[in-house]
Amino acid sequence: MNFRTHRTLFSISVLLITGVALLTAGCSSGTNSNMTTTTGTSNGPAFVIGTDAPMASVVSFAVQVESIDAIDSNGNSVPLLSGTPTVDFARFNGLQTLLDMNDVPAGTYNSVNISLGTATIGYLNTQAGGAPAIVTEAAMLTTATVSATLAKPLVVANSGPAGLRVDFDLRKSIQVDGTGAITGSVTPTFNVSSVGTGDAGGHIDTLEAAVVTVNSSGQSFVVQGPHGRLFTINVNGQTEWENNESLSSLSASSIVEIAGTLDKVDATIDADDVAILSQNGFFAGGQVTYVYPPPSNVQPSPAATGFDMYVRGLLPTTTGITLGDIATVSLSGNEKYFICWMHNPLTQYLFNANGLLPGQHVSVGGPASGAANASAVAVKRVVLRNWGFNGTVVPGSEDPANGKFQITINGFAGVLVPQIVTVYTTGKSDFREGFSGISSLTDGADVRIVGLLLKDPNSGNTVLLAHDVDALQ
Repeated sequence: MNFRTHRTLFSISVLLITGVALLTAGCSSGTNSNMTTTTGTSNGPAFVIGTDAPMASVVSFAVQVESIDAIDSNGNSVPLLSGTPTVDFARFNGLQTLLDMNDVPAGTYNSVNISLGTATIGYLNTQAGGAPAIVTEAAMLTTATVSATLAKPLVVANSGPAGLRVDFDLRKSIQVDGTGAITGSVTPTFNVSSVGTGDAGGHIDTLEAAVVTVNSSGQSFVVQGPHGRLFTINVNGQTEWENNESLSSLSASSIVEIAGTLDKVDATIDADDVAILSQNGFFAGGQVTYVYPPPSNVQPSPAATGFDMYVRGLLPTTTGITLGDIATVSLSGNEKYFICWMHNPLTQYLFNANGLLPGQHVSVGGPASGAANASAVAVKRVVLRNWGFNGTVVPGSEDPANGKFQITINGFAGVLVPQIVTVYTTGKSDFREGFSGISSLTDGADVRIVGLLLKDPNSGNTVLLAHDVDALQ
């Protein structure tokens, strides 16, 4: 993603704007075709951003969100969510995305009620000498309703959007026994705060949507999200286009990932980063769990002929692939490889069929006909994307002079990446949540690195290029 402007939070994002109805669709800037109003009262834009803190081995916590309601001091309640979507709170580890936007009455809201329905937990099950598998089981919620008082009220007005940041803490929510095994019991734990459009908590890090039409003269394009809603995306000279592509590269067969901020005037979204995920009408994204043949540290490593991917994102949803399953991607050798936020030919050197690794977060794009069989998916492009990796700082590895340190990766990604990993930072890397730089790291500190997992083309070692470095509380 955009190293200069892209602000990441460790989370899933629920972004809800009054004045616009949107559900897991594309970002929007300019006029939105789904604007709704509530008659008989003044209305104003309000949005909700949600985040998650993950836990070891859990690849998925999918729960039906029955409602998110804002409540004023008189006890009046207004809904901030359309329908009852099922949300995977482990899907966007380290990123924020938009789930919904709705029109609600203007006012001051002091608390929030969140009601949850049925839920499942998915975790990685490794098999000796073979590819890992995903095991899914029903979750038992100890409570279905969570109430939170806002330290700073949510003030909704027609002058511009205001919002909520909803942090779902998987580590505190999913219960384990004395041996660390998941019991299936979940005590939903949320941290909720109000945010503005200019706050880091109000940035939309990732929205995946299909392009419908392109207006080159108007510097905009219309996208359709997975729930069929249409949104206009405005771009300008400051918008970053991944892989040196541009507005003229888009067509009705394109699927894009958009990052941006909410427009203060019309409660829509201004794109600051656009990445084309597919030019052929199909896209799937997720974690690489196994590479065929397995990669080697001996250089040159053999070129991969395929890989397994745990599917977290999918457009359209009518192919032979299913969210939450593992799909096998076949490689012909003719695929194009890209790295998000890198805009130079070095991407082909750093990431290609020789550089695929378990643990990488990638997206694949190609014709929908090539995704009819989840065991043999045919694609035309593979894009390496940012992801959040939890880990522990290796004692004595901190090297501020050279901008690097080492971590042992934890959680399910640690199963996929069992070796010690060197983390490289630059002047653009953002140290947050108590960290001010490598010199502020301590031996054994729990951290999360949002960045790109790569194979060093010279040594064959696994490395992380850090976008963000956060302390885990």
